[in-house]
Amino acid sequence: MDLMTAFITLLFVMDPLGNVPIFLSVLKNVDPARRQRVLARELVIALVVLLLFLWGGAALLDLLGLRQESVSIAGAIILFLIAIRMIFPSPYGLMGDTPEGEPFIVPLAIPMVAGPSALAIAMLLVTTNPDRMMDWTLALIGAWAASAVCLMSAPLLLRVLGNRGLVAVERLMGMVLVMIAVQMFFEGVEGFLHLRG
Repeated sequence: MDLMTAFITLLFVMDPLGNVPIFLSVLKNVDPARRQRVLARELVIALVVLLLFLWGGAALLDLLGLRQESVSIAGAIILFLIAIRMIFPSPYGLMGDTPEGEPFIVPLAIPMVAGPSALAIAMLLVTTNPDRMMDWTLALIGAWAASAVCLMSAPLLLRVLGNRGLVAVERLMGMVLVMIAVQMFFEGVEGFLHLRG
């Protein structure tokens, strides 16, 4: 995987356009004067978590005795389930019930921006090519920054695209994520069979 592919994959997994209605819904009861500050705080927390998994993911996998193939297959399954819920949404939303009041870490930072698939892909990037840490860091920060710009301008995006436009974009991203998930799954299985052979 090259830098641009890693950036695009991470950006699709973070799904900023699909998250716009969720972010607006979660933040609707927050004082308008505080919304941007709360959103900025949640985005920074998500970035810290993503970077921790990127830089410490390999050590965590070693500690747990997990192989790269396990991360690839598990990440593919989680990504596939999230993509299916994007294409065929639940009446309870993408992530189910959310706590009331001002959000803190859950659900905006985790799992909306730093979700299980983004964390799995960050660890997968490092375990497949540990010598390209700067490339993966740039891809991750770039995807996070693009997501942050989309989410900080959520009210404007909603006005421009409307609810139907955002739903259409989310469905399209879901279909692309299904293909990425299948590819990740095949790569994990291929790696596992190669080890066994």
